[in-house]
Amino acid sequence: MSPVAETALAVARLWDMDLTYPQDAETFRTEIRGWLEDNLPKGWFSPGFTMTSDERRTFNEEWPAKMFAGGWICATWPKEYGGKGLSIMQGVVLAEEFARAKAPMRGDFFGDTLVGPTLLQWGTEEQKKQFLPGILKGATRWCQGFSEPNSGSDLASLKTTAVLDGDEWVINGQKVWTTQGHNADYCFLLTRTDQTATKHKGISYMLVPMNQSGVEVRGITQPDGTAEFNEVFFTNARCPKENVVGGLNNGWAVANSTLAFERGMSATTGFRRFEAEYDIMRQVAEQNGAICHHDIRQRLMKYYTKIQILRINGLRSLSSTLNQTKDLSVMALGVTNKIFWSEMHKEAMELALDIFGAEAMLADCGPDGEGWPGTAREKRRPGYPVSCMVSAFFFSRSETIWGGTSQIQRNIVGERVLGLPKEPKAPGE
Repeated sequence: MSPVAETALAVARLWDMDLTYPQDAETFRTEIRGWLEDNLPKGWFSPGFTMTSDERRTFNEEWPAKMFAGGWICATWPKEYGGKGLSIMQGVVLAEEFARAKAPMRGDFFGDTLVGPTLLQWGTEEQKKQFLPGILKGATRWCQGFSEPNSGSDLASLKTTAVLDGDEWVINGQKVWTTQGHNADYCFLLTRTDQTATKHKGISYMLVPMNQSGVEVRGITQPDGTAEFNEVFFTNARCPKENVVGGLNNGWAVANSTLAFERGMSATTGFRRFEAEYDIMRQVAEQNGAICHHDIRQRLMKYYTKIQILRINGLRSLSSTLNQTKDLSVMALGVTNKIFWSEMHKEAMELALDIFGAEAMLADCGPDGEGWPGTAREKRRPGYPVSCMVSAFFFSRSETIWGGTSQIQRNIVGERVLGLPKEPKAPGE
């Protein structure tokens, strides 16, 4: 048993927790593991496995089709909408095995994780029939059109408008921080459809085609040279009338469901990428002598300890869900979790910079497209186990912003968990 598993088990025993899964879940785990071993490239599980640029490109193109054939994309969806109808426990095991194998689990993150579940909850049957098959096959690419230049944390102040013209909405406005907007086929967009309503009212949630003359996407170049984020400008862009999800002027409620799906992911798998980072940081510290510094050792163990807290709290959340209990402490975990892991990771990347020293300045990830765990590009190099530290460091800064800024999350904790008075509003708000 690994030191990580031993520590987690010791903590669990203190809480009198049973970390074993039911036998049927373990049988299902064996099935998933066998499928992954049969379908991932030869040598995938061997130490030091790498792919050339061409091999990785081919893998990325073929993998969604293999997952669709196996029925693993959106496998927790109901069978009538193309899923396997997996139970919560089966869905957890599925996610754990893909995470263990470091295998991509989705055809399109936004489609699988955000748009699909939102449509299952709020969409009409016609919308489900139109959009869900493309999500299941990994054939439709999506981007999120929520934030605006002056409407980030205060999302309800958004200014983008949509006016009905016959059977189509005419959309004008600007969105920002639109990840993968340059590759997307559709944008799930928040736009104001009633100018006379109060700011949380009069907002609608639309599925807008991106490939049209009224949509302009401009990349925002990051310090590491990448341009994954974008600005999107809508100038008399068109959207079918029937593409409003959840009813006209009900977009705020629908958007909150989407954000809940985003924040509630990976209860028992999210810790794994941090665990992989910890292992790399410890190895490098041992190689270059940084481990001899008292401060480095203490910060490494602090990171290690927080990873185990994250793991155990994920299991607590899973137990509460399976038992359908309303444990107030577990409910509070759901609210505080985003703050905890994002700020933990921010500190960890500062530690990584200190461990790597001058090596951390290397921004070239090499041709293979691989890099630091959890980033889009990962590259293993002889001598040192990782490059791309600059990209990883900058990405960690964004994590305390996307999905809910730490400042806003603290307001939510204070008001909804601790019952404190609401933050005073400025005149006119």
